Amino acid sequence: MTRRRAFRDEPYWGRPVPGWGSERPRLLIVGLAPAAHGGNRTGRIFTGDRSGDFLFASLYRTGFAVQPTSVAAGDGQRLVDARMVAAVRCAPPENKPEPAERDACAPWLAAELRLVTADLRAIVCLGGFAWQAIWPAMSSAGFALPRPRPAFGHGAEARLTNSRAPDGVLVIGCYHPSQQNTFTGRVTPAMLDAIFIRARAAAGLEGLPRLHSAKVDHVISNALHFLPNDVSGRRDNVTVSVTPRPGNCTGGIIGITPVAQGQRPAP
Repeated sequence: MTRRRAFRDEPYWGRPVPGWGSERPRLLIVGLAPAAHGGNRTGRIFTGDRSGDFLFASLYRTGFAVQPTSVAAGDGQRLVDARMVAAVRCAPPENKPEPAERDACAPWLAAELRLVTADLRAIVCLGGFAWQAIWPAMSSAGFALPRPRPAFGHGAEARLTNSRAPDGVLVIGCYHPSQQNTFTGRVTPAMLDAIFIRARAAAGLEGLPRLHSAKVDHVISNALHFLPNDVSGRRDNVTVSVTPRPGNCTGGIIGITPVAQGQRPAP
């Protein structure tokens, strides 16, 4: 692998990249593989590359990360109630992992999943490759797989159970925050935020996050699209409040709060 000029004086990790985050996560985020000049360089998945910039900004807005950026191991970043792992642990040639590489790394993904199953309530698969990789790992961890297997899509869902997770784990599909997807608008910040809001609700985490976004209307509409089933079964049983940020007429703080069944949302 040829190092980029910007990083030529930096040491590269250059080894399999392990999962990282909470030891007892409610959410597991499954990615594709370490980027050649991202996780392969820094030793931490989605760290030091453009995809990571996009992803961690959303994780910060939705309460799963303590900082909006992830640039290097030891930068103070920390995942909250979440853990992150790659389907393929080494950087593949041309950043395009093959099924054989996925299969070779499958035992590691399965082992990590078994270790966190007791507390796990939601899994977000970033991209179709991760979606395909998670099913054998779930089976290995004792989960009953759905038949037929759900097709991948942004917002696709499947709930799986086993003896250690009787309430089930919700698997959620999400388009990968690759540069191609984010530059073309296939994935927007609001779309990614909505997926992680849905994951918070499925994970049973107390309250829902206060989102910081300039695109207030898009975040609200995307969030409401994913929330209804786990909140109360009705779309109008969600209270949305917007508080302008000082000095910024286009931005705001968005609070999304579930309302108990039979209770009217606050005006």
